[in-house]
Amino acid sequence: MYLVYADEAGNVYDHPEWTALGRSGDMITEIWEDELIPLPEGATLVSLPNTRAIGWDGKAEAMQPLEDKYTAVGALLPQGFTRLLLPGYAKKIKEQMLPLFGYTAVVWKDGQFYVAARRTDDPEPWNPKNCDTRELGIGVQRLLGKYPDNRLYQHLSKCALEYECLTASNTFLSRLEGAVPVSFSCNAGCYGCISEQPDDSGFPAPQTRMNFKPNVDELVQIMLEHLKTPESIISFGQGCEGEPSTQAKLIIDSIRRVREQTDIGFININTNAGLSDHIRAIVDAGLNLMRVSTISALDDHYNAYYKPRGYNLANVEKSLTYASSKGVYTSINYLVFPGVTDREEEIEAMLGFARRTGLRLIQLRNLNIDPEGYLKLIPKAQGDVYGMKRMIEIFEAELPDVVIGSYTHVPPLGASK
Repeated sequence: MYLVYADEAGNVYDHPEWTALGRSGDMITEIWEDELIPLPEGATLVSLPNTRAIGWDGKAEAMQPLEDKYTAVGALLPQGFTRLLLPGYAKKIKEQMLPLFGYTAVVWKDGQFYVAARRTDDPEPWNPKNCDTRELGIGVQRLLGKYPDNRLYQHLSKCALEYECLTASNTFLSRLEGAVPVSFSCNAGCYGCISEQPDDSGFPAPQTRMNFKPNVDELVQIMLEHLKTPESIISFGQGCEGEPSTQAKLIIDSIRRVREQTDIGFININTNAGLSDHIRAIVDAGLNLMRVSTISALDDHYNAYYKPRGYNLANVEKSLTYASSKGVYTSINYLVFPGVTDREEEIEAMLGFARRTGLRLIQLRNLNIDPEGYLKLIPKAQGDVYGMKRMIEIFEAELPDVVIGSYTHVPPLGASK
């Protein structure tokens, strides 16, 4: 398995002699055969700016960096695949942040690219190839024409056409999980927030947060347009907004109005679940699905990343437990990072958290972050690091009633509604 690297023009090469290496946390490590799968359809190869690729020089019997004119290469994985290792690299300037992507180790083997990853869900529904740009354009024009005063459709059209957000695109294609963003404010200050960063963060947010408060009519129009098949899902809480439950009254009123008109499809909220009383009221209004974002079930790690304002991890657990007790199909959007999520103490804490809250689904999401900045922020490891592959196997064995996946699913018959 040969080292992959890129030149300044973006051309990608495989080294004729050096072996590729991966990275777990801050450790450069060997890549094992059983950690590799062929580069998935929909994956993208990218260079890691301001880095030097590191490989194993068999002649020197040592890890070596390539020349400065070459950079490390990683793969950005599509939905349905979980990263097991980062690329082996060293920064030329330690303080310079990498763009917010989930870089995965990539190698050249048997005449093709392989990545250190594991398939954890069916990638087909969220494959970008299934988003026909011509059909999307027609859908955008249709709904903008039908609802010319709906600011949310105008906002989502930019998300779909410019940012190529698949959830926003689904809203105009009337399929899968559609988006209904509702909040411009947030009760957390996530280090890796993709829609809002302080000026001194060192890296820009890759997209723009919504800057207005929608009204109930705008929400209801989008929800009713999307909830037309038994499998359809409409979701509050998108990457282009803050915390949706800060607008609990809007959500509650819109759910009630929609359910007065149709019982088709599923209503979901993507949330940090910190506002327990708000979540309780939203659940009671008729919520079907809830996906809670978390990076850890340990307080010090959670607080370091989310910087919660006015809530803590106990509130999150309370919200999930209540929702589960009311028949809501609950899941976590688990932000995972090799060398951190697979620590012994992290695994034990998450197993307990899942059991106490009645979780039905763990969605493994590759954390898009600058590795050095993230590792500097969070606590140091206290126990062994098991490896991502072993971590997933432990979850599957210890949580037999919990689905391990990577995106929101329609619940099994009888599990919700």
